[in-house]
Amino acid sequence: MFENLSDKFDRAFKVLKGQGSITEINVAETLKEVRRALLEADVNFKTAKEFTASVKEKALGQNVLTAVSPSQLLTKITHDELTLLMGGGKEDIQFQGNPGVILMSGLQGSGKTTFTGKLGNYLTTKKGKKVLLVACDVYRPAAIDQLHVVGNQIGVDVYSNRDLKDPVEIAQKAIVHARSNGYNVVIVDTAGRLAVDEQMMDEIAKVKKAIQPTETLFVVDAMTGQDAVNTAKAFNDRINFDGVVLTKLDGDTRGGAALTIKSVVDKPIKFVGTGEKMDAIDIFYPERMADRILGMGDVVSLVEKAQEQFDEEQAKKLHKKIQKNQFDFNDFYEQIQQIKKMGNMKDLLGMVPGMRKAMKGVEVDDEAFTPIEAIIRSMTPKERENPGLINPSRRNRIAKGSGTSLQEVNKLMKQFQDTKKMMRMMSDKRNMANMMKQFKGMGGKLPAE
Repeated sequence: MFENLSDKFDRAFKVLKGQGSITEINVAETLKEVRRALLEADVNFKTAKEFTASVKEKALGQNVLTAVSPSQLLTKITHDELTLLMGGGKEDIQFQGNPGVILMSGLQGSGKTTFTGKLGNYLTTKKGKKVLLVACDVYRPAAIDQLHVVGNQIGVDVYSNRDLKDPVEIAQKAIVHARSNGYNVVIVDTAGRLAVDEQMMDEIAKVKKAIQPTETLFVVDAMTGQDAVNTAKAFNDRINFDGVVLTKLDGDTRGGAALTIKSVVDKPIKFVGTGEKMDAIDIFYPERMADRILGMGDVVSLVEKAQEQFDEEQAKKLHKKIQKNQFDFNDFYEQIQQIKKMGNMKDLLGMVPGMRKAMKGVEVDDEAFTPIEAIIRSMTPKERENPGLINPSRRNRIAKGSGTSLQEVNKLMKQFQDTKKMMRMMSDKRNMANMMKQFKGMGGKLPAE
C-alpha cells in the first residue's frame, strides 16, 4: 500500500540531507520532487500544487531547531499536511435509529456487496448490533445470491424479495421487517453499473428519499485512481453521500484516491477495505495513513489488531506456564493462530517503524506458517506437551509425516527453544531490569527519558 509513493517521498527528502537550514532554493527542489511523486500517485494537478504550496509556506516560516534537521522538519510539516489533506481526523459512521439505516452506493465491481458484508460483520462483532443486510440489486440475480452467501459466511441475516422489481419497495419492506423483528441496523445494498448513468442515479436517489438513511456511503475501488475521484464527485452531486469507503487498498494502488477524494468532494473517508476476508476492514485514520506513507509505521493500529485477538484469561495461563518453564508446542501453535488472525503479514510488518525500508524487495509469504503448522500437527500429543521427548528418530518421523525435511524440523526446534528462552527471560522482572541497565550502559535512552 503506497509503497511507490513512500519511496518517492524518501528520495525527495534526501535533497535536504546534510543541509544546515531550509532555504527558498533547497525547499523548492525538494517540493518539486514531492509534487512529482503526488502526480505519479494519480493525485490531480490542482491538489498537488496546492499541497506543495502550503508545505512551502509553512516550511519557510519555521526556524530549524538545533535538535531537528531541515529534513526532519520538512517531513513533519508534510506529515501534518497529508493528514489534513485526507480529512484531519477519523469520522465515525452513524448507525443509530430504530433501526439505523445505512445505504450503500457505488459502481459495479467496486466491491460494494462484499463491503456490505464486511460492514455487517464489523457492526455485529465489534458493536454488538443485530444487523439485517438487504439485497436491492433487482437487475443481477447473482448479486442477490452473492449477498446471501456473504450473509451465511458471517452469520448475518439477509432480506431479499425476487418477486419485486422495485428497489424502493424492497428497501421499505425490509425496514418494516427489521423494525418488527428487533434488528438494530439495516444495510441496503443497491444496484451498480459499469459506468455512471442517469437511470442508476435516479434509482438510488429515489431509494434514499424513500428510506431516509442515517448514513449513505459511497464505495469505490482505490485502484482506479482519479477515476475513483471523478465517480465520487458525480455520485455526491446527485445523492450527497455522508462518507467514502475505499476498497482494494491492499492492491497495487498508487494512492491518488485516498489523497484527493476529501479535497474534491469534501466528504470524509470512513473505512478502507484491505483484503478479501470478512474482517479485512479498517476505520480510516488520516494521521495513521500519513505515518505509513512517510515510512513511520503505524504502531497504534498494530497494537489495536493485537488487542482484538488478546484473550486476558488465556494470557494469564500462558504467563504462568512461562514462569514455570512449561511453555510447549501447543502454546506455540496457539500463538501462531493469533498472529494469523491479525491479518496480512506484510501489512503487519509494515506497521513497525523502519520495517518498510528493511523489507524492501523482500516477499513476505502469508503461507510461511504452513510448514511450521504441519510439523507441529505431526507431533503426538505427548511430544507437543513435552518437546524434550523429541529425539533424532522422532524428528525423522515428524519430518516424513509433515511432508517437510529434517532440516526444517531441526530449525523449528531451535526456534522454539529460542522463543521459550526469550519469553522466560522477559517474564522475569529482574532480567528485564538488568537488560534496561545494559541498554543504558551502551548509551541508549529509555522512551520516558
